[in-house]
Amino acid sequence: MRIKVILQCTECMARNYTIEKQKGDTKRFEMKKFCPTCGRHTLHRETR
Repeated sequence: MRIKVILQCTECMARNYTIEKQKGDTKRFEMKKFCPTCGRHTLHRETR
């Protein structure tokens, strides 16, 4: 089973992306993605 999670920019705190991940995964998802608010690639983390 998969759950939807929201990715939030670590610099401007804008919530930009939604992804699906496995339900049993306990670590927070992190990925470098483009932030339209900052205008560059920044680290995005999963919010709860």
